Amino acid sequence: MSTGHVLLGLLATDARHGYDLKRSHDELFPSSRPVAFGQIYATLARLQKKGHVEAVDVEKTDGPERTIYGLTQDGRDELAQWLESVEEPAPFVSNPLALKATMALLAADADVAASYLSRQRTAHVKRMRHYTAVKTKADASLSDVLAADFVLAHLDADLRWLETAIDRIASLEQEVAR
Repeated sequence: MSTGHVLLGLLATDARHGYDLKRSHDELFPSSRPVAFGQIYATLARLQKKGHVEAVDVEKTDGPERTIYGLTQDGRDELAQWLESVEEPAPFVSNPLALKATMALLAADADVAASYLSRQRTAHVKRMRHYTAVKTKADASLSDVLAADFVLAHLDADLRWLETAIDRIASLEQEVAR
């Protein structure tokens, strides 16, 4: 996910200043890492340089003035093109779980790797319970539910992999030892 494209999407409905964009991002994507103010303003500067956004007003407050940015037609076109493009499934295994299990075998033995995988499984189950509670709260917003569903699907896939890895750890130890 590109921060620039997310900002373009947030600006698609109305012009906003950086603080408002950060707040909207963090509210709409509660399960993702919060975006830093510096990243918002650096991204807005790049988008402005590309002609995707423009300063449309300046809001005077008790603190520093806030520049309000609006989407240009080029920005709308860029957003539409991004939304139409399909994300390529990742072709490489760069999952830290898989890497760490292999490293545990290389640096220690099957017992250490199995212990790591078991602890990781426990952490995944705990996190799944958390997101299940998030999405079933009576006041959960649609973005909360969608984010929780996404996270739960990925955690479930990881959990299935962990179960398989625990079952195969002895075979993996023999393969790594070669």
